[in-house]
Amino acid sequence: MSPRQSSAPVPEALKPLFALNRYVRASTLEPALIELVQMRVSQLNGCAYCLDMHSKDARAAGETEQRLYLLQAWRETPLYSAREQAAMAWCEAVTRLDPHGVPDAVYQQARQQFSEKELGDLNMAVILINAWNRIAIPFQSEPGHYQPGSR
Repeated sequence: MSPRQSSAPVPEALKPLFALNRYVRASTLEPALIELVQMRVSQLNGCAYCLDMHSKDARAAGETEQRLYLLQAWRETPLYSAREQAAMAWCEAVTRLDPHGVPDAVYQQARQQFSEKELGDLNMAVILINAWNRIAIPFQSEPGHYQPGSR
């Protein structure tokens, strides 16, 4: 599959997403947690470009291969902390919003692990990567060329 555009669509419109990325990165959320969330959401959405980017960034930041390989099955392994598990449940519920919204049990699990502000920041991280996925997928952004630290 080849890219449908040689550059980003509507570059001016992407500025708020870059600003939101700076906000999320400056939050008190752990950088490794942000990468895991971005990976998981990109798995759910099937965004090859973002999976390539975030897997490389996660590895460069010290994430283990085993945890990246098992991320899709995070519920079945003890490799993820209670905080990471709450973040994965939250990002899945927000990405796959059902007609009744985020279940109370998922909200309660998240609130046990995250302060009110942290949960707001986590939600913004999920919104951000969903937006990027919805840009990369329709324009068939080509994976494989990203180098860690280049964004």
